[in-house]
Amino acid sequence: MAASTAVRTRVADATEQAPTDPAYRLFDVAVRRVERVGASFVRLTFGGEQLAAFGAGGHDQRIKVLLPRGAFDAALAPATDWYLWWRALPDADRPVMRTYTVRAVRPHLRELDVDFVLHGVADGHAGPASAWAAAVAVGDRVVLAGPGAAGTGRMWGVEWAPPPEARTLLLAADETAVPAVCAVLESLPAGVRATALLEVPEVGDVLEVRSDADLTVEWLPRARPQGAHPHGERLVARVQEVAGRLVDEQTRAPQPGDDDDTEAEADDTALLWEVPEHAVASGPECLYAWLAGEAGVVKQLRRHLVREVGVPRQSVAFMGYWREGRREGE
Repeated sequence: MAASTAVRTRVADATEQAPTDPAYRLFDVAVRRVERVGASFVRLTFGGEQLAAFGAGGHDQRIKVLLPRGAFDAALAPATDWYLWWRALPDADRPVMRTYTVRAVRPHLRELDVDFVLHGVADGHAGPASAWAAAVAVGDRVVLAGPGAAGTGRMWGVEWAPPPEARTLLLAADETAVPAVCAVLESLPAGVRATALLEVPEVGDVLEVRSDADLTVEWLPRARPQGAHPHGERLVARVQEVAGRLVDEQTRAPQPGDDDDTEAEADDTALLWEVPEHAVASGPECLYAWLAGEAGVVKQLRRHLVREVGVPRQSVAFMGYWREGRREGE
């Protein structure tokens, strides 16, 4: 969501007294459509009457997908504390749960779209979610966990929150965050300049993105005739090339504490996730950066922006969606 849109949303929340509790619940849905939108992406459209009550949060909203397993019956879940109920299920019946971004939601049609990246499907190393998405058919049932009341913000799984003054946006991500980035870009209004750098497995993953913003989208496929680039190599190189040009020379130099990664360094197995509570847009260019993808790459990008370019830490949101060397869900 762009800065001006964010302001309008917050004002509407205050005047309309939107719920402060997202009231997370389970939604029993079926696959209505399966669409291959890229070489590595498949879009599943879920449908069901229960989605009339889904609390759309917009932008990079995250939900849980509970993959079918054993004798699981969502109708038996309590109205509250469904997570504790899920945790208490026998291993053979407890659905595998994964986090995904809502690509689009149409409550009036009782529909919700999620784009899945088909990690490891071609070489037989797919995790449970990728394998399920690659084999799913129209009519298959699945359960989603999401808010049961409309709203926006962190409690609704929304991390896109640039400050009102942000007019220059830098988004950098790998394929795991491409659905979130595309949803954000499509929401941006005119008057905002956005640059999105997106690393994907191959050329066939380039997607069309439309926006009212002054938008530049660069796709960085890893595949090449002599073998694929290492994950993150192209993204890091391009961010280093582009970031300096987006920041005016008058942007302040790094200050002590801006690059303090002590806590993150102490537990290098944890996924890194830091979205400034009180974000600022830096320098005369009013820059705000949003980074998402593999944790090690994202950390490297944030360090470059803060240490080398001089972007204040409060102007950079970074999210480790996954970590190299850990299987899906570990």
